[in-house]
Order: sequence, then structure tokens, then C-alpha cells
Amino acid sequence: MNQTPPSIARQELAAFLRKRREALQPADVGLPPRISSTRTPGLRREEVAALAGVSVDYLIRLEQAREVRPSPQVVRSLSVALKLTTDQTGYLFTLAGHRLPERSTRPNVPSGLAQLVLDVSPLPAMVLNHRLDILAWNDVMATLLLDLGDQSDQDRNVLRMCFLDSRFDGFYGQRDDVVRGAVADLRAAWAGHAHDDELARLIQELEEGSDEFARYWRSREVSVRAQGDKPMDHPIVGPVTVSFDVLNPLGDPDLRLIIYRAADPRSQSALDELARISEQRSKRHLRTI
Repeated sequence: MNQTPPSIARQELAAFLRKRREALQPADVGLPPRISSTRTPGLRREEVAALAGVSVDYLIRLEQAREVRPSPQVVRSLSVALKLTTDQTGYLFTLAGHRLPERSTRPNVPSGLAQLVLDVSPLPAMVLNHRLDILAWNDVMATLLLDLGDQSDQDRNVLRMCFLDSRFDGFYGQRDDVVRGAVADLRAAWAGHAHDDELARLIQELEEGSDEFARYWRSREVSVRAQGDKPMDHPIVGPVTVSFDVLNPLGDPDLRLIIYRAADPRSQSALDELARISEQRSKRHLRTI
């Protein structure tokens, strides 16, 4: 990954801080309006420094692109003081040479993306995060993955399903390839989320609960699969092979949309049957509400 040279990053950080400071008025941050006129646009440095808990001299050095590297705590304080958006905060962290802290453990799936998962039906589709938690899915995917919708939020995780749910023993026709790829994918995500406590707990749980997972995890294979095939032996429709594609939404690259398609005519018939079953189940559920 290309990185911005330090001198350019400092200059951009300085300009960004000045521009955001000048864009705010005292009322925006809960300060009383000024009685006398001032030639200083926006907030004064003294006001921002007080709000962020830093000295005025320190803020001046930052705004003058001196060789100062603010800590993550200072960057966060400045982002709060300057009322930065999530995207602006991420930009400020990057300019300061830091990684943006982890987001909430279970991010909300944007409504448009959640609707897309439903719209692509009868193709099975779901949305995962970097821990491979399944956050959104359509009815066909739920039926394909053994009543996915009936599982708890915690159990609705690709790795927990593969390694800790006995129903998936023998489910994948090429299990070694499928589960090894999933662990290699998690290893790639782990490097960018080393401070994610929930991810650490998931890895510990899987290592303690599955010798198979522990073996794959210790191999330190790293691979991100954007597409491929998965043969399955479904208990209702029998053998079915799906081809999958993985798409990342620009608004949150930690999320991934996965869409399955039938890899051959036999599998298409199986998916059609699963779509009919999921539709019937949905109608029965509506009648009982």
C-alpha cells in the first residue's frame, strides 16, 4: 500500500486542521457567540485547544506543519473538538500516521445493502464482516445454510458453523479447501484488526473448541478469496455446487456482500427447489403472525 510521504502528510494535516477550525462557529461547539467582530474566521486556536485538551502552542505547531506527530488520543480529541464526521476522522488518523480505532463490534448493515440482499433473490446472498459474522441474508441463503435464520447472533458466524456446529460435518464436498480458505481469510483480516477484542475471543474459542481450526490457524496461510466454487451436500436437495463472488461496499470495506450462483444445471435445479421451500416457509410464517 502506498503511503503519503511524512512531509506532505504533515502539510495536509496542518491545512485540514485549519480548514475544519475555520468552518466552525462558536455556537457549533456550545460556546457563546462573540459580541465584538473578529477577523479570525471560525473558531480561535485557543478555543479548539481548550476543547481538545491540548496547549495552544501544540495546536500552533500542528497547524504550521512542524515535525509533531500527535498520539491517537490527541487525534481523537481533535476530531471530537472539530465535530469531524466518521470519514473525516479516518482521514485525520491516516494523516497522523495511525490506524483508525475499531468500529462497533456489530456494525449496522446500510439499508441499501440490506435491500440489495433481498433484491437479488432467488440467488442466495448474505453480508459478512471481517470476523465472518453473518449480518444480513435472504431467505434462500437461510435455507441453503441449514436454517440460518434460526441461529443466535453469536452462532451465526461462518467459522463457528464450520468448526463448532456438527450439522456442517460432511456438508461441504471439498471441506478441506473450503475451511482452510475461510481460516486463511480470517488470518488476512486479523492483521488489520489486531485490537479487535471480539475477534481475539472468537479465535481463542475456535482454537480451544476445534483441533482442526487450531491446525489451520497455526499454518499462517493468508488468502482473500474474491470468487470460487463450493460443492455442498444439502440434506434436503442433495449435491449442489455454487459459484460465489465477494463484493466490498465502498462505504464500509470491512463488510462484504457474497452472492451465490449455480455452477451447473443440476445445482440450478437444487437452488430452484430451495427457493420454493424458502418461499413456502415464508408464507407459513406470515400466516402465523
